[in-house]
Amino acid sequence: MAKRRPKFEYHREAALEAHEAAQWYAERSLDAESKFKKELHQAERSVKQHPESWTPYLHDTRCFKLKRFPYALVYIERTNRIIGIAVAHLHRRPGYWRKRLTN
Repeated sequence: MAKRRPKFEYHREAALEAHEAAQWYAERSLDAESKFKKELHQAERSVKQHPESWTPYLHDTRCFKLKRFPYALVYIERTNRIIGIAVAHLHRRPGYWRKRLTN
């Protein structure tokens, strides 16, 4: 029997970060917005398939760095689910999202 993949969900503030980043790119180029969204969705799929494969990060999270954009998908594994804690710009203060781990 195949291993069941965990559900992926975003913390509400991480979902807002993803939306705001996409909007920022959309204001500059619809092509850039599309590429950002596509790369973020690919990150979600990769994390769901092999959550333990990505770099251990701060506060027991893991970090999937996007290739073409200065963002990372920061996530934590829980029983039967993966929570996207932040869609973090890589030039922000590391760990600014720490308080979300208790929400």
